[in-house]
Amino acid sequence: MTPTPASLPARGLIWGLGFSHGSAPMLERLSQAGLIDARLGPTDQPLPREGLVTHWPSAHAFVVVGACGLVTRLIAPLLSGKDSDPAVVVVDPQGRFAVPLLGGHGAGADQLSHRIAASLGGQAVLTGASAAAGRLSLDSFGRGWGWRRGAGDWQELMLAAGREGGPSLQVEARHGSPRWLALDAAAHLQAGANSAMAKPAMVVDIHTGSGCRWHPPSLWLGLGCERNTSLGLLERLVDQTLAAQQLAPQAVAGLASIDRKADEPALLALAAQRQWPVRWFDAASLAAVAVPTPSAAVAKEMGTASVAEAAAQLAAGPGARLLQTKQIAHAQGAERGAATLAVALAEGQWAPQRGQLHLVGSGPGSLDLLTGDARQTLAAATVWVGYGLYLDLLEPLRRPDQLRWDGQLTEERARCALALELACQGLNVALVSSGDSGIYAMAGLALELWLAQPADGRPSFAVHPGISALQLAAARAGAPLMHDFCAISLSDRLTPWAVIERRLQAAAEGDFVVALYNPRSLGRDWQLARARELLLAGRPASTPVVLARQLGRAAEAVSLHTLGELPVEQVDMLTLVLVGNSSSYAKDGLLVTPRGYPGAELS
Repeated sequence: MTPTPASLPARGLIWGLGFSHGSAPMLERLSQAGLIDARLGPTDQPLPREGLVTHWPSAHAFVVVGACGLVTRLIAPLLSGKDSDPAVVVVDPQGRFAVPLLGGHGAGADQLSHRIAASLGGQAVLTGASAAAGRLSLDSFGRGWGWRRGAGDWQELMLAAGREGGPSLQVEARHGSPRWLALDAAAHLQAGANSAMAKPAMVVDIHTGSGCRWHPPSLWLGLGCERNTSLGLLERLVDQTLAAQQLAPQAVAGLASIDRKADEPALLALAAQRQWPVRWFDAASLAAVAVPTPSAAVAKEMGTASVAEAAAQLAAGPGARLLQTKQIAHAQGAERGAATLAVALAEGQWAPQRGQLHLVGSGPGSLDLLTGDARQTLAAATVWVGYGLYLDLLEPLRRPDQLRWDGQLTEERARCALALELACQGLNVALVSSGDSGIYAMAGLALELWLAQPADGRPSFAVHPGISALQLAAARAGAPLMHDFCAISLSDRLTPWAVIERRLQAAAEGDFVVALYNPRSLGRDWQLARARELLLAGRPASTPVVLARQLGRAAEAVSLHTLGELPVEQVDMLTLVLVGNSSSYAKDGLLVTPRGYPGAELS
C-alpha cells in the first residue's frame, strides 16, 4: 500500500473506481504511479458502485474515472458531513483533468488532484474560492506544515477568506515554523507574532483560546509512575495539567520517561491511544539535567533525582523551557498507583512521523525531461529546497501555497541540513538536484545526515531519479555508451586530486568510455588538460570527444572533437565531456561506441 502523504489527513485506503471498460487503462496508470491503493472495475466483485458504498465510511479517498455527473449522483446519498466524508476526485479516461469533487481542503482532494495531474501530465481543476484566488486554504494548509487543527469556526473563517474586496485577515504565528508567512498564497494575510491584535482570525499556537487554531507539536510530556499505575490515572493527570495551563493536546509532540518504564502497560497504552511517540532515557542522562524540584526518594530508587522534569527537558532538546514543573497525582476511586507529569516546550516543533524528505532529480533543465514521478513528488511537497538556478527552471510548476527556499551553489550541506530539519518538523520536503540526485548530487549527503538522526527522529526518506547529464549528452551525441563506461568528477573540492588521477589512469588502462563532470572552472583551469593527458596514454589522439553544454536548456550546444585536439578553453562547469574508448568512432556528426570490440559479433 502506498503510504498516505503527510500533507493529507490519516485515514484508510485510496480507492480507484471505474464504471466502464474504457476506464481500465487509466486505473492501471493510477495504480502504477502509486496514486491509488486498490481498485474496482466494471468486471470486479464487488462492483464499483457497491464498493463505493461499502468503503465510504473508512476510505481516505476515491479516485473515479468517469463523468462528474455520474459520480455526483452516486455519492449524494452517502454524504454525511464535511468533517467525515472522504475525498472524491474525478479523472477523465484520457487523464487530461483531475477534478476534486468533494473534500477539497479538509479531506485532501485538492492535494490529491495536483498529484494526479502532475503524474498524468494533465491539469487539476480547482473551483474553490481559495484556489481560484491563489490564496492559502486556511482550514487545511497547516497539515502540510506538520500541525494539528484545533478549535474554531473554520467554516466562517473560510467564508471570510473568500470575500472579494474584504479586509485582510489578521493572523498570529506564535509557535511553530514561521516560514509559511513567506508563502505567495499568504500575501493577503496581515500577520503578527505576539502582537496586540484583539481577535486574530487564525492563530498558530500551543495554547487553547479564541479564534481558529493550528497547533504545532512542540510540547513534551515527561511522565513518571509507580509500577502498574492505571491508565485512567495517567489520562486524568495529563488532561487536567494541560487544561490548567491552557495547553492544547494537539500541540503535544510526544512523551518521555526513564527507560526502566519502557514496559509499563499504562504508559504504553496512553502513547498508543493519543498517537504520541515515546522517548526513553537512562538514569545517568536524566540525573545530569538540572531540575527545579529534585527528589531524594526518587534518586534513591531510580538513580536520578528527577524523572518527569528531566525527561521532558531532554526530549524537548537544547533550548527547552519547562512550562510546568512536576505535578503529582494519586489514585482515586478504582484507579491504581501514582504518577508525576512535567511539560517542556521545545524551541522548534517535532513531528518526523508525519514528515517526508524527498530527493528529487529535476533532470537537465527542460520540463519536458522531468519524470512523472518527480512531477508528482514536487506537486505533493510543502517546501522546495534547492540551488536557485535549478528551482528557477521548475518555477512554472510551483503553486502559491508551496514555499521555495533557495540556497547557494556550494552550500550543499546547509541545504541538506535545512531540508532534513523541515522534514523532522513534519513537513513534506522536496530537496531538488539537477540531473539525477544520486549522481554527483545531494542524495548521498542527505542520506548520511538522515542516518545520523536517532531512529525515532527520522522522517521518511525517498530518492526520485532524474535524467542525468550523462544520459542526455549520450542521447544528443548518438550512441556513445554502448559498452562499459564510467563517470569521473574533476572537481577536487571534495576529492583529493591524487585520487582523481588514479581513477583517470584506471579508466585509461581499462579503456572505458569516460564522462567527465565538473571539468573546468575559473579556479580550476588546468585539471581538464591533465585528464586529457592521462587518457591519451590509453587511447589514440583520434578518439572522438563530445562537449555537451547547457543540456536541456535554451542555450544547449553539442559539438564533436578529438581527444588530441580537445579545445580545453571552451569548456566550463556547464559542460559535460564525453570521451570515447579505443573502439569509438565518429561518422556524420554522431559518436558511436560498438557493442563489442573488433572480432566480436553480436548474436
